[in-house]
Amino acid sequence: MNRLRCSLIISVYKNIRFLQAVLDGLNYQTEQRFEVIISEDGESEEMRTFLAHYSCSWPLYHLTQPDEGWQKNRALNRAIVSAHTDHLVFIDGDCMLHPRFIEMHVRYFDPQKILAGKRVMLSERLSERLLDNPKEVMHMQHRMMSALVCHQGTERAEEGVFIDPDGPLGCIPRMRKLEYLTGCNMSFSRQAITAINGFDEDYTLPAYGEDTDLVWRFRMAGFTFVSLRNLAVEYHLWHKKGWNSQEENQRMGAEKQARGEYQCKNGLKKL
Repeated sequence: MNRLRCSLIISVYKNIRFLQAVLDGLNYQTEQRFEVIISEDGESEEMRTFLAHYSCSWPLYHLTQPDEGWQKNRALNRAIVSAHTDHLVFIDGDCMLHPRFIEMHVRYFDPQKILAGKRVMLSERLSERLLDNPKEVMHMQHRMMSALVCHQGTERAEEGVFIDPDGPLGCIPRMRKLEYLTGCNMSFSRQAITAINGFDEDYTLPAYGEDTDLVWRFRMAGFTFVSLRNLAVEYHLWHKKGWNSQEENQRMGAEKQARGEYQCKNGLKKL
């Protein structure tokens, strides 16, 4: 455990095919000193069986909880408590990683900074290529550029271009600022998330409470943001969109922000 550089926390709900591709793709990471925590918002027997027989070279842990509707924030708080390192990297089980993704999160880690990345939304065709052969992740940058030119349905293809920070174009990522968080591509220290008492479990609908809520709370607690655009590159696998209205989340968030409650009351600790 002493050699681990970070804990990769993967949020999942039932989709084993996607998760297997994500896990298989981790074999091509340039930085291999990490543990994986599968944070399942449910108790799927199929998921349990799959992970019990999955063979890998890094420590792999599987956390479950009763399936009581959307309780992802509760699952994430449990993963934070279970992590064996102080650097927590968060992704979702439908996002495959560029081979240097973990390397970049580790490289720019600072206990006082919040690292923020983005994702490229793959077309259905490109997603199937990755799902059928996770090794294709090694060649996805070329695929992204081709998809952008050929208009094959990939969205935000510019976010799928990795730029070596030590190369001749290394200044470009430094110019591409990012002042918000995407829950499937972010990392921070245990110290930072503890300072705001973790994810707010009052949110029981997806989206806002997973990331947007964290932004103002981290800022109020004195933390600053570092962009990893074009550094920690992530590929979101295509699937049918399921979206909820954010009105309830936004209303709750506005009320909490007006009260200055950057330390949530229903988080890592129940205050």
